[in-house]
Amino acid sequence: MGLQTEKVKDLVKLREKARIGGGQKRIDAQHAKGKYTARERIAMLLDEGSFEEMDMFVTHRCTNFGMEKSVFLGDGIVTGYGTVNGRLVYVYAQDFTVFGGSLSETLAQKICKVMDQAMKVGAPVIGINDSGGARIQEGVNALAGYAEIFQRNILASGVVPQISAIFGPCAGGAVYSPALTDFNIMTKGSSYMFLTGPKVVKTVLGEDVTQEQLGGASVHSTKSGVVHFAVDSEEEGIEITRRLLSFIPQNNLEEAPQMLNDDPVDRVEDSLNEIIPDSPNTPYDMYEVIGAIIDNGEFLEIHKSYAANIIVGFARFNGISVGIVANQPKVLAGVLDSNSSRKAARFVRFCDAFNIPLVTLVDVPGFLPGTGQEYGGVILHGAKLLYAYGEATVPKITVTLRKSYGGAYCVMSSKHLRGDMNYAWPSAEIAVMGPAGAIEVLYGKETAAAENPAAFVAEKEKEYKDAFANPYNAAKYGYIDDIIEPRNTRFRIIRSLRQLATKKLTNPPKKHDNLPL
Repeated sequence: MGLQTEKVKDLVKLREKARIGGGQKRIDAQHAKGKYTARERIAMLLDEGSFEEMDMFVTHRCTNFGMEKSVFLGDGIVTGYGTVNGRLVYVYAQDFTVFGGSLSETLAQKICKVMDQAMKVGAPVIGINDSGGARIQEGVNALAGYAEIFQRNILASGVVPQISAIFGPCAGGAVYSPALTDFNIMTKGSSYMFLTGPKVVKTVLGEDVTQEQLGGASVHSTKSGVVHFAVDSEEEGIEITRRLLSFIPQNNLEEAPQMLNDDPVDRVEDSLNEIIPDSPNTPYDMYEVIGAIIDNGEFLEIHKSYAANIIVGFARFNGISVGIVANQPKVLAGVLDSNSSRKAARFVRFCDAFNIPLVTLVDVPGFLPGTGQEYGGVILHGAKLLYAYGEATVPKITVTLRKSYGGAYCVMSSKHLRGDMNYAWPSAEIAVMGPAGAIEVLYGKETAAAENPAAFVAEKEKEYKDAFANPYNAAKYGYIDDIIEPRNTRFRIIRSLRQLATKKLTNPPKKHDNLPL
């Protein structure tokens, strides 16, 4: 046996050693918690046989606290590239079996290398987080490693899609990388995110709180809005990641992949002609409208459990990927508030950054009133959504179904924010406010002086409704391009998307904007 053969054997042994991570005992411990290992997660995510690993032989260089006696190949993270449905992606997965996946200087360098490569070639980055935090033995070098990652998250934002899956702990400074990425996924019961843990909270505030109560998937998907998807299993999280990638392009210079479509373009949906209730205060379910008009009813909702008064997500029209933003009359009457404005604004800006057309379905009575909202900065938050729509240069198609009142009319992708095609159903009411409020403002004194105030108000409300509670007044000024039969909505949107496929629009040159935060 020659020297070359011996060296190949050594290589094979070293690879086997690297692949075992922290050893079988720790792998078993990971499985006992109902969690997969870093390599198992990558294998589930990527197309079979497509993974090309990088930096398998990297080790830490720390000699503090006897660390030189404990060295593992790969140093607690698996990095590389592969394909998802045949498309190139870069991936890193923290390995909890090695030092609890804690971040060292070299571990950070491995992440930075794949992110730099992804930026160079223009491909998405998927990070799988499962880490005990900074490796304390490395001190400021570990913190420097985090900051290096954050810097790349920032520069990559809007250039290549970034997805974070949190399949275990993610605490302290580590949380800022997912916070900077486009989409976050958390597993219920086995993952958590927080800046300061329960012990610190107890010490500083005297507050008793569990990890789950402080930063579990349910908290971040319903209360904070940090997380877009809370899933029951890692398999579900991986499947959502793969689905998500199918709707978005490789980078900001490409279009989203177009799929074959077998759902007829001219399919009419008669149920939509009847969906709007006779009473303006009766809710209906916007999901039924969305499901009726998109390809095969396939809708990937984002932030489902957060600010449910607005719906955002991805769908297709004749195979073309679009972002849908829709008010939900079933929740708070579809009113806009601080949280729904932030949720929709972030989604609109993502779609605009990655060339995904926007379809907006409007039924909005206005902004939520009250001191809670005003003190919480609803003006600023509402301005974020206004800003996002006004800034967006992708094709924008808006359909007003029922109410569109006041400032909320302006905000929801109106013609004045460079909406390309603005349609309305015959049931649409576009006005400064609803009839009751308008009559109170316009005829307050006359109502008080009238012999029969109720009859007077009823008469004036009818006058107001005839003049304003319809789409024809807005259409008269060209603010609505056409009033359409609800059942034809799908066909009209698809025609508009075809028309706008070659749209060219650029914003004024600037270093960057200063959107209200």
